[in-house]
Amino acid sequence: MKIASYNVNGIRAAINKGFIDWLKATAPDVICLQEIKAMEDQLDLDLFKEAGYHYNYWFSAQKKGYSGVAILCKKEPNHVEYGTGIESMDFEGRNLRVDYDEVSIMSMYLPSGTNDARLSHKFEYMNLIYEYLNELRSEFPNLVVCGDYNICHEEIDIHNPKMKGVSGFLPEEREWLGEFIDSGFVDSFRHLHPERQEFSWWSYRANSRANNKGWRLDYAMVSEPLQEKIKRSVILTEAVHSDHCPILLELDI
Repeated sequence: MKIASYNVNGIRAAINKGFIDWLKATAPDVICLQEIKAMEDQLDLDLFKEAGYHYNYWFSAQKKGYSGVAILCKKEPNHVEYGTGIESMDFEGRNLRVDYDEVSIMSMYLPSGTNDARLSHKFEYMNLIYEYLNELRSEFPNLVVCGDYNICHEEIDIHNPKMKGVSGFLPEEREWLGEFIDSGFVDSFRHLHPERQEFSWWSYRANSRANNKGWRLDYAMVSEPLQEKIKRSVILTEAVHSDHCPILLELDI
């Protein structure tokens, strides 16, 4: 099973940059999208169906043109869960899950901490989602949580490890992500590539992508029962429809 995850930084903009052709060529069974910045009725859904994704689910933020997540599927899931039921998280459209017999897959978009108010919201979200996912795993033990976590975990995950005072690489954020993993999740990319330095996001400023001054913010986390099923986990840096690039996880199920 091939599962992709991609912060598209606006699905309509990504489509204009060739996203659909890339999707057809890559052909994951399921793709989790973040930061779609659109409502379902603003999209031509036939584009996705023509690409083979007849089952597509959209969970947009209440604020137009902001945040939002989606999941596109080739095979119809047993169940789709929109949000978490936690108002402070759901009004920005940050969590969407599809359940299959063998695995449940969540598209998650963790907030960034661009200012003090947003950083406070980010920490609140981090605490709430930690508790929510740990409870969820008791019901769905085979769980994949894909998405933009907006945190670099280790020094190898950022081009400049001296940036310890910047949100995304704060000690408290890194500690939380470590505790999240220790609670029963596996960072699939780092599991297979313990010493490989690759990034999934680059600032639009200062020619950062051309100079590979990036951050690894996007993760395919799998619950521990799925660890032995991890076949492949890669970062697809050649895709250029966004300031992020997609990640791809293959599970042997």
